[in-house]
Amino acid sequence: MRIFKFGGASVKDADGVKNVARVLRSQGLNNVLVVISAMGKMTNAFEEIINAYFYQQENSEDNLKEAISFVEDFHHEIITDLFEENHEIFNKVDFLFAKLSGFMIQNNSKNYNYVYDQIVGFGELLSTHIVSAYLSEIDIKNQWIDVRECIKTDANFRDAKINWELTSQNITQKINKNISEKTIYITQGFLGSTSLKIASDIVEGNQNFTATTTLGREGSDYTAGVFAYCLNAQSVTIWKDVAGVLNADPRVFSKTTLLHEISYTEAIEMAFYGASVIHPKTIQPLEQKNIPLFVRSFEDISNKGTCVGKGTKINPEIPCFIVKKNQILVSISAKDFSFMVESNISHVFEKLDEYQLKVNLIQNSAISFSVCIEDKYNTFDSFYQDLKSTFIIKVYKDVTLYTIRHFDEKALQKIREKGTAIIRQINTETAQLLIQ
Repeated sequence: MRIFKFGGASVKDADGVKNVARVLRSQGLNNVLVVISAMGKMTNAFEEIINAYFYQQENSEDNLKEAISFVEDFHHEIITDLFEENHEIFNKVDFLFAKLSGFMIQNNSKNYNYVYDQIVGFGELLSTHIVSAYLSEIDIKNQWIDVRECIKTDANFRDAKINWELTSQNITQKINKNISEKTIYITQGFLGSTSLKIASDIVEGNQNFTATTTLGREGSDYTAGVFAYCLNAQSVTIWKDVAGVLNADPRVFSKTTLLHEISYTEAIEMAFYGASVIHPKTIQPLEQKNIPLFVRSFEDISNKGTCVGKGTKINPEIPCFIVKKNQILVSISAKDFSFMVESNISHVFEKLDEYQLKVNLIQNSAISFSVCIEDKYNTFDSFYQDLKSTFIIKVYKDVTLYTIRHFDEKALQKIREKGTAIIRQINTETAQLLIQ
């Protein structure tokens, strides 16, 4: 089994869907499972729906109708370009939007993360139904799979942890690896499901039901890795709008170089520091079974892209730049000017975990402890209020963290020129500069 993953950029419009079919035909259709993300920027658009629905602001009803209409119009434009007007996909898409409306009417939950997962997942359901229908229309046999029947998780909504034993059992039972005909599987990235025993505060009348969960933003790569691990896949290919893994983000740096080979360890290091091409959790299940990961361009399928696997550390071995914008630097000191010892730091980390603040850099001295954090869930203000009575806290917002793997002096100078470095941290292979 080969696992292919197509992100939102690859299915952002009707031409993108047609190109997915072109890529699949070029690679061969035997024993292929395809993981697909929401179309274009639809995850962001569904977040607009969620916020308009969840937060009862002034004119929120109008905001909600506008947000839903935008998403409906986007998908209807794509299917109108792909299908005749009487095609069954129109009814399928309308049915999914009716289910979305039904959820918003019946839901009683005040848990934002739960509501988020139930709504945002419609993006993947819509995209995979549309792609599946189009492939059938052009005589590419395929079977649509609901990934929520395969990947089972805990109830940690928006960042669910996988139940590997149950998930592996479901996937191996669901997926027939010995297909004689050229039939491919189409499924959703990003999503899973969990069983909730008590739901009276969530949906009226239900006491036991299955809820959608998500694996964290950019979790579709992880989904591909999960299926590959459970199916002992031959390989995973992530199809992107870039040539492969580059040594820097082309949106930030004018000159970039394609990395032809990267080891699993190096890929994990780069992902840990925030490289956006590969999801941090994707590599580990692949490494356990020595399954190679390819990152290739869906625009130029003649290019072999990047291979992540066992062996060569990095080829070519050049400085690699990772940029994380909109960071917050927090410097914490004890109010009595005593040392920042283990008990103080342990308390701070408990609060960082409680408020789901991602730590990207740590630096401490005798009387202060500094962390560069990412406020993914807009909880920083609550974290600050919680700690300010105990500690002296200095905050620097909107700073940028530059990480350089395999740095040299020229690479360091390039980052120094971007602004004032308020923190520098260097070890044998990695340099980090926080620029204000």
